[in-house]
Amino acid sequence: MNAVSKRRTRSFARFMPTGYLLCFGLALLATLAPRVNAEERAKPTSVQVRLDEWKVSLTPETVPPGPVVFEVTNTGKVPHALEIEGRGVEKSTPRIMPGASATLALDLRDGAYEAYCPVGKGSHKMLGMTNRLSVGETKQASAENDAAQVKGGKDDDDEYAGGGDDDDAEYATEHAAMHDMRAMAPAQGAEGGVKIIKVVGGGPVIQILPGPFPFADSAMAVIQSRPEDQKADLAKKAHMGPYSNNVAKIAGQISILAIDRGAAGDSVSGVAQFTAKDGARWKLVMDRVQTKDIPYNPRFGGVIMGLFYHGASNVHTPLVPTIQSSVALWSIAHLYKNDQLVTDNAMVHVMLLSRTRRTSDWALDCWDCSERPVEELQLQVTSAPGTPPFDTPGGFLFVNWEKSSGKAEAM
Repeated sequence: MNAVSKRRTRSFARFMPTGYLLCFGLALLATLAPRVNAEERAKPTSVQVRLDEWKVSLTPETVPPGPVVFEVTNTGKVPHALEIEGRGVEKSTPRIMPGASATLALDLRDGAYEAYCPVGKGSHKMLGMTNRLSVGETKQASAENDAAQVKGGKDDDDEYAGGGDDDDAEYATEHAAMHDMRAMAPAQGAEGGVKIIKVVGGGPVIQILPGPFPFADSAMAVIQSRPEDQKADLAKKAHMGPYSNNVAKIAGQISILAIDRGAAGDSVSGVAQFTAKDGARWKLVMDRVQTKDIPYNPRFGGVIMGLFYHGASNVHTPLVPTIQSSVALWSIAHLYKNDQLVTDNAMVHVMLLSRTRRTSDWALDCWDCSERPVEELQLQVTSAPGTPPFDTPGGFLFVNWEKSSGKAEAM
């Protein structure tokens, strides 16, 4: 080999390692780049969730597809949980006590997902604890989110005036006039349209008088999770309150027409008449929905159908066994005693619920009565806030019709 060839060979040998390393480095970067980008894309998106009575707040409400971590805090006064459902996903957190937090990690595809509280067999969700999460660019998800209706508190302006005296003709007129309310119902309401129920009391009629709650130990487990001021009120009622086994058999009749229009515009019309244990004759004319929040239980008011609550459901007072109701309503009424007007602002709560009492002595005989037939009609009447209690045992009126019926329909 001549001198020129030797120099070329040495030059090629000298530069070959550098070129080789350069090529190897470029190939390595090309291999690692997708992996690095994938790791960046896989970084979880955080969604802050706040649960309280009765709503689910999401921040943000739209996220990119991929891993999502829900950081959930219960800012309410009763236990809640978070469930995410949609696109084949249905996962939830454990039950979260008031003031506590939990996380839920999911991998979500493009689409719309429902975020709701599953506590109370759907009752918390029915009361408004539901929201929509949009994943990716989904116009349909946005439309569903905009169209979502929240079940909850009722507008204070939707009331109907009425009244009457105690003669039989007036009673019959009021009773028949309830059917005319159907014409008031709009063509469409929230949550699937307007719902109407006609309730008629039947069977034995009993008056419930003040006394201890028979399931005080079971209720106390629920009461202990409530705020201090609520504990004191509930503990007092558990000792001597309106849900007792101190009952008397009486006579009476009741008929109600209730319209559930969704989040606002509910209607109630009804008449109840009964003779109490002491011989006093009472008449109640219901003509307006009560829409103010019930203490410790916001968004209760108006008419709600198909609600699972009370007892251990973490919805409303635990001083009633857990029940399933065809209808629960809150009304304002004219109250008469022995033909004399007592008040035009009596506070009324009515439930057509699953049976809670045994037929032999009408005592409460179940802590969870939710699987029993819905045939017990409860009427509870109390004085308006800031006014004296009624001149009755305990200051309230509480009457049950033990074999009642309700016919519901949707419009």
